[in-house]
Amino acid sequence: MKKQIEKINQLLINHFGTPERQKKLPDPLDIIIGTILSQNTNDKNSYKAFLNLKSSIKSWEDIILMKLSRLENIIKVAGLGKQKSKAIKNFLTELKKKNGKLSLSYLRQKNDDEVLEDLSSHKGIGVKTASCVLLFAFDRNICPVDTHVHRILNRIGLVQTSLPEKTFNEIRTHLPEGIAHPFHTNLLRLGREYCTPTNPRCYDCPLEQICKFPQKNFEIKKERKENNFFLLDSIK
Repeated sequence: MKKQIEKINQLLINHFGTPERQKKLPDPLDIIIGTILSQNTNDKNSYKAFLNLKSSIKSWEDIILMKLSRLENIIKVAGLGKQKSKAIKNFLTELKKKNGKLSLSYLRQKNDDEVLEDLSSHKGIGVKTASCVLLFAFDRNICPVDTHVHRILNRIGLVQTSLPEKTFNEIRTHLPEGIAHPFHTNLLRLGREYCTPTNPRCYDCPLEQICKFPQKNFEIKKERKENNFFLLDSIK
């Protein structure tokens, strides 16, 4: 599997290039909040919600005392305001109660499994969100698996799994060192622009020759729109 991942990664880099990322790693709390906001919406709207939220508070402490209705209104552009506002407030309240302060710096000393276990112990924080902290805030060689990554890796035949978390567990020990960020980010872009849930653009997909998807679509559609804005790489 390691060699297959290397080949996939190189084909994607040949096509999309190496994705840029922040020179300075963002605060892990920012990554968690951003990831919660990104659920079931596009990155541009979730980024607007993130910026709205940051500009409305002096620190994350303010959210603990904030009314849910106000928080919901601030982040409404990201959709699912009731659900996301509750998840954000519950997480910050629980973290403060558990550690006495709003900081995840203590996680830097833990290994990947310990970080995943620690963060996943909080209600509303799953493996995908925890793995985003590992990759984007701690620069670990961990590839978060969302619906795009899960769909693509199953279609091309790298894995045969039923859930994103199972795909994550299948590939995590096979990632070549230092490959996680370009691999993850370019797979997201592939899922947005080519390997879409329905009517994929198989006719000009950079992975078409190695893909084992039995229902390939070679019907030429309208011009492809680039979709290369990534929320977690934009958080500073």
